[in-house]
Amino acid sequence: MSREFYFILQSIIESKYYTPNPDEACIFVPSIDTLNQNRFRTLETSQALASLTYWSEGENHLVFNMIPGSVPDYSTVVELSLGRAIVAGAGFSSWTYRPGFDVSLPVYSPTTGQLSDAQHKGAKSWLIVSSQTNLHPEYMRELWHLAQDHSDMLLLEACTSDLQGNYSVRCRGDEVYQYPHILQQARFCLVVRGARLGQPTLLEAMAAGCIPVICADSLVMPFQDVLDWKRAAIFIAEDDLGSLMDVLTSLSDDRVAELQRQVHWFYDRYLSSIKKITLTTLDILNDRVFPQHARTYEEWNMSPDPLATKSPLFLQLTAPRSQGFTAVILTYDRVESLFSLIQKLVKAPSLSKVLVVWNNQRKSPPHPSMWPKINKPLKVIQTKENKLSNRFYPYEEIETEAILTIDDDIVMLTSDELEFGYEVWREFPDRIVGFPSRTHVWDNVTMRWKYESEWTNQISMVLTGAAFHHKYWSYLYTTSMPGNIKDWVDEHMNCEDIAMNFLVANVTKKAPIKVTPRKKFKCPKCINTEMLSADLNHMMERSQCIDRFAAIYGSMPLQTVEFRADPVLYKDNFPEKLKRFNDIGSL
Repeated sequence: MSREFYFILQSIIESKYYTPNPDEACIFVPSIDTLNQNRFRTLETSQALASLTYWSEGENHLVFNMIPGSVPDYSTVVELSLGRAIVAGAGFSSWTYRPGFDVSLPVYSPTTGQLSDAQHKGAKSWLIVSSQTNLHPEYMRELWHLAQDHSDMLLLEACTSDLQGNYSVRCRGDEVYQYPHILQQARFCLVVRGARLGQPTLLEAMAAGCIPVICADSLVMPFQDVLDWKRAAIFIAEDDLGSLMDVLTSLSDDRVAELQRQVHWFYDRYLSSIKKITLTTLDILNDRVFPQHARTYEEWNMSPDPLATKSPLFLQLTAPRSQGFTAVILTYDRVESLFSLIQKLVKAPSLSKVLVVWNNQRKSPPHPSMWPKINKPLKVIQTKENKLSNRFYPYEEIETEAILTIDDDIVMLTSDELEFGYEVWREFPDRIVGFPSRTHVWDNVTMRWKYESEWTNQISMVLTGAAFHHKYWSYLYTTSMPGNIKDWVDEHMNCEDIAMNFLVANVTKKAPIKVTPRKKFKCPKCINTEMLSADLNHMMERSQCIDRFAAIYGSMPLQTVEFRADPVLYKDNFPEKLKRFNDIGSL
C-alpha cells in the first residue's frame, strides 16, 4: 500500500461519514490500492476487486486514482473491470468523465509540501511555464516563439547533463532554478495538455499562489461538478495558444486580484492535502445522496469572508445554470392574492420558475390540485419557522442568477414592467433593481437616521417586496450578515428589505435602481389589518432599523441617487407596435 492511499483510508476512517458496519454503509471503498496504475497488475487487481464480499459488479463502490503517472485512461478503467463503480480520478477528459457520477480529482503532487503560506507573499511578475517533459513538440515550438518575443515569460525544461534526473531544479539554457519555489515568483503558471491529460503542475501552481492558465481543451477540472474554475483560472483554447500573452496582459488588476484570492481559497479549502481532497470527495457524494441538505453552488465557491471583496466581480463572470429569473414569493395565508400573482407572473417571457415560500407553520399550503395551471415550473417550500429572512435563503431550487423577490399582494405589476425590470437588472447585475423606492434622511432634532417613505427626487433603497437581485446576495444575507442584524429582523418581523439594501450597498458602494414611474403599491383586496405595514409601530421600527444598522456597520453605506430607468420610448408618441414595453404603469 502506498503512503498516499494509507492517508486516504485514514481520512475516511476519521471522517464523520465512516461506519465500521457494512450493513449501514451507502458507499464502499476497497482497501486495494489502485492509485497508480503503473504499480499494479490489472488482471490480478480486477480479480481481487471482484472477490470482495460486497463488490456486486462495483455498484456503490468508490475507486481512487490520483498519483502522478496514474491518469485513468478509459481503456485502463475498462480493463480493470470496475463495472458500475464510481471513479474518483485525476486527468479525466470530457468524453470519459461521467458527470454527476464520477468525481474529478487533481493529479496529486508531493512537491506542494515544500511551499508554505508565508512564501506566497511578495511581488509576482513572471509568467512561468513549468517543465512538462511530455509536451507535444508543436506546443513546445509555439511556447519557445512566445518566450523569445516576451521577456516576462520564463520557459523552463528539465535539466540535463550533470543534473539529469534531478527534478528539484529546472533550467533555461545555462540558468538553473529551484523548483517548485520558482513558481512563487509568478503571477500566472501555464498548464498545457501533454501526453497525459492531467498534470501535477496545476496543484503545484496553486500551492505557490500562482494563477493557473489552462490550455487543455478536454480536461475535466478537479471537483468540476461543484467548483466554478472560471473564478480561479484562465482558460485558453489549444488552437489559441499563440494569443496567450495578449490575453493575460489584457486582464485588469482587480480581475487578477480576484483570481488570486479564489486560487488561495480553492487550494486551502479543497486541494492542499490528501485529507482535504478525500473529504471533499466524500462531501460531494453526500450531497448527491442527500440533495435536500446539499450545499448551494455559491456555498461551494465563496470564501467565509466574501465581504472583504471590494467589488463582486464574479457577478459579471459566472455563467448561470438557467437563463431568465426565478420569482420567489413570500406568503403566509393570502391564497387568493397569491394565485392571482402567480397567474400574472407567468406572462413575463423571462420567468424561469416560481418558488413559493410558505411561511405559515399552522396551516398547510393548498392541495396541489387547487394551484393555478401554469406553463412554468412551480415549487412550494414549507419553512420550519415564520421568518422574514426565509425569502432570502439561497434555495437550491433557484437555478438562475436573477431572483425576483415579491410579496404575495403585489398583483398590480404588469408583465411588461416585470420584463423591463429584468432587462435593467441584466445591465446592472450587482444592484438591487426594482419598483417601490425609499430613502433615508438625517434628523437634526433627534440626531438619528430616519426612514422616509414620502415621494422625493432621491432614493437610497429599493424595497424587496418587488425587486430583482443576484442570488449571491441571498447567500451573503444568509451566511455573512454583519452583527446580529439577521436575528433582529427575524425577531421583530421587520426591515429585512432595509437589511438587504445595507448589505448590497456596503459591498458595491453603489445605489439601487428604481424602474418605471409607478409609485403606488397597494393590495386592492387586502384588509388593512392583514399587512405588517399597517401597524404604526412598523414605521417607527424602520427608522430604528436604519439607525441600528448604521451603527453596526460603523458608517452609513446607503448611497443616495436621483435616477430612474424607463423604457426608451416610454413617453414618445410612437405607434405601440414600435415599442417593446407598452403596458408600463403611471403615477
